[in-house]
Amino acid sequence: MKYQQEFLIQVENDIRPLLEEHWKEIATNQQEIKLNPDWDMYHYLEEKGFLKVFTAREEGKLVGYYVAVLSRSLHYKDHLFATNDLIFLRPEYRKGRTGIKLIQFAEKYLKEDGASVLFITTKVHKPFGRLLEYLGYTADEHTYVKCVGG
Repeated sequence: MKYQQEFLIQVENDIRPLLEEHWKEIATNQQEIKLNPDWDMYHYLEEKGFLKVFTAREEGKLVGYYVAVLSRSLHYKDHLFATNDLIFLRPEYRKGRTGIKLIQFAEKYLKEDGASVLFITTKVHKPFGRLLEYLGYTADEHTYVKCVGG
C-alpha cells in the first residue's frame, strides 16, 4: 500500500467513482440531498493552500482517501484547525491497518503544515470511533441535522 499526499487536479478522476460509492454507503437524506460536489470550490481551496488530499493506493489503484480543510479558528486564532471533509476506505481494505496508516500519514503532513487541532467526524450509523480513540482522538461534539428544503 502506498500512502501519499496528492493534488486534487491529479486524483479527481480517481476520486469520483469512490466518492459515489462513499455517498451511497454513508449519506443520510439521500432523497433530499443528492451528491453534487462543488469541484470549483475544492480547486479554489487547494489553490489557496487550504485543501489537503491524502490517498491510499494499491498498485496504483485508489482504494481510499482523506481530505482535510485547513482554517484558522474564529474562536482560537492562535490555532490552525484541520477539519476532515472526507474519509473513505473501500470496504475490502478496512481490516488490518490500512485505515490507521492513512490517518497517521495525513496527521503527519497536516502537523507539518501547521495544524494544531485535527477534527474527524463519523456518521452515527457508520461509526469508527474506536479506531479514532485508539489513535488518540476524543469525542467532543454531537451534530444534529434537519432538512428544511431548498
